[in-house]
Amino acid sequence: MTDTTTTAAPADAKVKKMTAVEAINLALHDAMEADAKVLVLGEEVADPQEGGVMGVTKGLSTKFGEDRVKSTPISEQAIIGAAIGAAVGGYKPVAEIMLMNFVTVAMDMIVNHAAKLRFMSGGQTGVPMVIRTMTGAGFSTGGQHSDYWEAWFAHAPGIKVVAPSNPDDAYGLMRAAIDDPDPVLFIENLPSYWTPAPVTKQIIPIGKARIAREGSDVTVIAHSLMVTHSLAVAEKLAGEGVSVEVIDLRTISPWDKETVLASVRKTDRAVVVHEAVKQFGIGAEIASVITEELWGTLKRPVERVGAAFSSVPFSKPLETAFAPQPDTIAAAIKAALA
Repeated sequence: MTDTTTTAAPADAKVKKMTAVEAINLALHDAMEADAKVLVLGEEVADPQEGGVMGVTKGLSTKFGEDRVKSTPISEQAIIGAAIGAAVGGYKPVAEIMLMNFVTVAMDMIVNHAAKLRFMSGGQTGVPMVIRTMTGAGFSTGGQHSDYWEAWFAHAPGIKVVAPSNPDDAYGLMRAAIDDPDPVLFIENLPSYWTPAPVTKQIIPIGKARIAREGSDVTVIAHSLMVTHSLAVAEKLAGEGVSVEVIDLRTISPWDKETVLASVRKTDRAVVVHEAVKQFGIGAEIASVITEELWGTLKRPVERVGAAFSSVPFSKPLETAFAPQPDTIAAAIKAALA
């Protein structure tokens, strides 16, 4: 059985509460302190530009210098191209693309160069780089600032995709992503940035899910903000006598099939939740694998919850209707239990 938990912190360890912004900043700091080959680059990431639009990299250039924390022109292609070159040259760059929608500007370089170079070099050349980006509906930032495009990159061999749901995972997955020999897309959720939680500073292996809540009636598989929503729904349904197991994928590609299938074998019911549009999303892949592997034992078809097949609306009421909400998840769970 695959280990799905992180190593527990020592009993005497000082576990501090911090936000995801603080946790990612600390992870970058610790990685840069441990390895002089770790670089940070992106728009406004250095301290003269306030350490990024959300201040995630604040303080790093002051400590490590602007040779290692470099603010770039507003050019996603230049950022990714420079990061690929640095990675091939022996460095470990962490490239910030401010918003996930803007990653599409450099998708050719990410998919056709960073992700493929190990294959095209016969395994001789890796591209150890991290692409940090944030996204998420909830702030009326509109259709060019809020999309989840994780399925596009999960479909590309050679690149790993991670999406932490809490500050502890944000720290642990960032450290693992920096140490990974291949490119990693690190998706941060804007609405979750400022929610504090304990951070143990434990490195979390890429590809290992977390059982966020144990249950026996139905399995909910989610990532990023949808984990928070699913846990809230599970707590509410517990008062109605429904036992919901919630699995936090943490890594979207490669996803932890073993943990997911073990849970669904126990509950015989599954709901997959993601903020990306429902059509052609990662939920379809997970639902397909569950059905293929557990055909004949499932008590109901796998339920999928995702956003409407639309650009993210600017209007707040429409944006709320567009994205999955706790009541949407609750309805899917009840349908799975029907």
